[in-house]
Amino acid sequence: MPIANINQTDIFFLAEGNPDHPAVVFSNSLGTDLSMWQAQADALAKDFYVIRYDTRGHGRSAAPEGPYQLQQLGQDVIALLDFLHIEKTHFCGISMGGLIGQWLGIHAPERLKKLVVTNTAAKVGTANAWLNRAKAVRAEGLNAIADSAASRWFSPSFVKSHSAIISRLVAHLRSENGGGYANCCEALADADLRDEIHAIPNPTLIIAGQYDLVTTESDAILMHKKIKDSEMMTLPASHLSNIETEKLFTQALSDFLKA
Repeated sequence: MPIANINQTDIFFLAEGNPDHPAVVFSNSLGTDLSMWQAQADALAKDFYVIRYDTRGHGRSAAPEGPYQLQQLGQDVIALLDFLHIEKTHFCGISMGGLIGQWLGIHAPERLKKLVVTNTAAKVGTANAWLNRAKAVRAEGLNAIADSAASRWFSPSFVKSHSAIISRLVAHLRSENGGGYANCCEALADADLRDEIHAIPNPTLIIAGQYDLVTTESDAILMHKKIKDSEMMTLPASHLSNIETEKLFTQALSDFLKA
């Protein structure tokens, strides 16, 4: 099993494709794992060296005691690049992963080529909401969060017509490490990059979901206005747009990275 022991933490990753090709790193959302990127990895592995990893506290990565900080999650990516001897990479992150991408663009732009941030914001939600969620998960587990996840992740029409995908993702969320999930909630509580993202120099693609109630199109517009070398597009999807509009998302991602 490919494990990188970095920053005193075991991080699970998958590397696919030719290491001589340009690298692209995918970063998952809260409560998911690297499997959420399967369609994109399959499509890009011919032309890119595709790296997927489970954020600490998620999937098959370790869940050390927290709380975590956004800086810590970003430094995990830098350490993983060092572990894999990758000097520069493209980066694509969704939701929490998109915040990690913004942090990298601010604090380690020299390690990035192009940046893709999707269904995210420079500040996601409120500190109180994240802290309350962390407290509830520590006390009661992830079942209540999992029960309502589909309505946060996908549009009603997608939920109706894709029950197998929904069931798989919700079952995975129920099986996640509650402590690791709560620790990442606390990282999101503190994360506020609104006054810093203007410093991101990398070419950046911002993808919003038309029906996303978690990180809205307005959040994407704010990022687009502040990140100088950025372009923005909106897909007919809710929060996990790479799954709900798989083909449109993958084509947009591929076109941007290859341009």
